[in-house]
Formats: sequence, structure tokens, C-alpha cells
Amino acid sequence: MQYSDYTATNLTKAIDGLNKRAIYDYPTKTTKSRLKILQVTLPEGPILIERITPSKGGKEQKTVEVSISVDMIQRLANAIKPNRPVNVDRVFGASYNTRSALETLLLHTEYFYLCYPGRIQYVGQSTKIKNGHKHLIYRPDSPHRAGIIETQEVQGMCIIEADRDIQIDALTSNKPPLEGAEAEYQREHEQMQVLLVKCAEALGLNVWIAKNDHGVQYNGKRLIEQKNVIKDLRKVPALQGYTGAPKAGELIDCIWFDKEGRNIPAIIEIEHSTGVTSGLTRMKGFMEAAPRLMDMTYIIAAPDDKYRAKIHQKANDPQFRELNIKYLPYSAILDLYHLTRRNMCGIDNIKFLHTFLEDPLAG
Repeated sequence: MQYSDYTATNLTKAIDGLNKRAIYDYPTKTTKSRLKILQVTLPEGPILIERITPSKGGKEQKTVEVSISVDMIQRLANAIKPNRPVNVDRVFGASYNTRSALETLLLHTEYFYLCYPGRIQYVGQSTKIKNGHKHLIYRPDSPHRAGIIETQEVQGMCIIEADRDIQIDALTSNKPPLEGAEAEYQREHEQMQVLLVKCAEALGLNVWIAKNDHGVQYNGKRLIEQKNVIKDLRKVPALQGYTGAPKAGELIDCIWFDKEGRNIPAIIEIEHSTGVTSGLTRMKGFMEAAPRLMDMTYIIAAPDDKYRAKIHQKANDPQFRELNIKYLPYSAILDLYHLTRRNMCGIDNIKFLHTFLEDPLAG
């Protein structure tokens, strides 16, 4: 059957058809907030919703009215094709706090399903299929009951990642050799670190690398010898006056600085095998050593398919909430790396980075 393009009108009408007295759950189990539709403006929005968040004890709840904009509706509608998975975070570049609310409502309509397609990742000359993460898929020939979320099996369907090879053979670790999964974790951690160094360089930024990773070699040079890598954290202007900050920050995986060393666009911990808490604790210690850095962007970079729920949970822990943690999936680092290879000019590097981040504190 041939289908016309999916439109903002189609999307808005589908959500308008949902029960406006119902309360809707997010598809992610770790998200405790729920949604209610207050008003749908036809034909193309906006959509006014109420976000309901329970208190920690569960006895009280906070309600906030938010609007899903016409622009959001149009952008998502333009990305929808029959029987093709759509990653909503990727459509919006992880911007817009209400993107997950729009995804949630659409999944409750009768022609949309939750799915987890695999990912084909190129590694040198070979390929590897990895577990996929959350997508929605439009099935115009297979409606389900409205008001519930249904998961669609998509066996044999994979998202092909662009050639991600970053010259793996050019990366040499100075650390004691590991075996099995631990060796793979260490290798991928170091790859992400190199990518973040190269992304910073392309964006006109300098970068600090964790002290215990200075000896990792890429293209025959130790990371500490790369031209945009900072040699001594104690000499960076942004940390002057905070005697404890260089020590507190020396084991943080990546800290991005502008060329003058006065501003810090990103403070990044790469988590793979060590868990999330250790990285959050290091970043909190860094922030407490230099209180002026409270408004900086603190980021956990981690695999797409394993850590998202854990990061969302930990970011909402009272001890870490003041960090306002952002999540940077590995796949987003790879996208950022390949985009920065294009020698882009005239962009705001901070705003550009933020389009790749997810906000675990948003509903």
C-alpha cells in the first residue's frame, strides 16, 4: 500500500483522539512522572499537557503545565515514515524538555509502537551488531488499542551506523593488559576519550585529560602530547584562586576549556565498567572545590544501551541533583566527531554541544 507523508496534522489529530481524562505513563520505567492532556489545538498544535511528578514518599505530587510546540510537532512528523524506526532524541538533537512527553503520547496512539532495533557498528573491516535502544515505529497497517503502549518486535531490523572507525590500530594503551570484556571496556573508554579530544580541537577548545590517561597513545603520540591537551591543570586561569580545584579535577576524564582557559564548556566523565557513582562523586568534588563552577555543564558519557536508566536514576539522587547532570550517549559522541570533521565555522560551540545532550532531570 502507498502512503502519503505523515504530517503534523496527522500527529496532532492522533493525540487529540486520546482520552483526555486518562493519565499516561512514560515508556521508561525509571521515569516516575506521568502525563495528562489538557488541550490540543487543531490542526497542528500546540498541545498543552500536565506533567505529574510524585514526591519521594509518594503521598504528594507536583503538577506542572507545559506546552508541546508547533515546531516540535512538525519536526517529529517530518521524521516519521511507515515501518521505519525513529529515535526521538536524535530528531531533536536531545534538545526540548518536552520531547519525551510528545513521544509518550504518540506511543499511546493506535498506530505507533515502541521498538528496539539493533545497531550495526563498523569496526575496521568487520561489523558487529549491538543491542539497540528505544525508538518508536509507525505501523499504519497494524493498529493496537489506543491508550496503551505496545512493543513491536523488529527482528532482523538494524540501524546502520556510519563508518565509525577512528584508526583503532593507532590507539595504544599504557595500562596493564586486561582480558575479555574488561579489555573491551578499557579500549572503548580510551576511544571515547580520544574522540572527545578531537571534538574539542575541532571546536577550537583545549582539553584536560585525566592524569592516569596521559600515557595513552594515539597516532604515535601520548595524549598529553596532543596539541590541544592541557599539560598542567594548576595553570589554567579558570581555576586560579581555588587551590583545591586542580587536585579535585585531575582524575576527571575530560574537561573542556576555551582557548584562553577562562571558560569551561564541559566537564565529562566517561563511564563504562566502573559504574556511574564514582564519576559523579569526582565531579561533585570538583564543583565543591571551585563553587563558581556550579553553573558549568557536568556530563556523564556512557554506552547507549546499558547506562541510560542508571544515569537517569543517579542524576536524580539528592546528593547529585545540584550537578544538573547531562547524559552524552556514545553514539552521540560519534555523531559529534563526524560532524566536527567538516570544518564548521561560525557556530557557538557550547550551544552546539548541548544539542547532543540528554537531560535526565527533565520529564
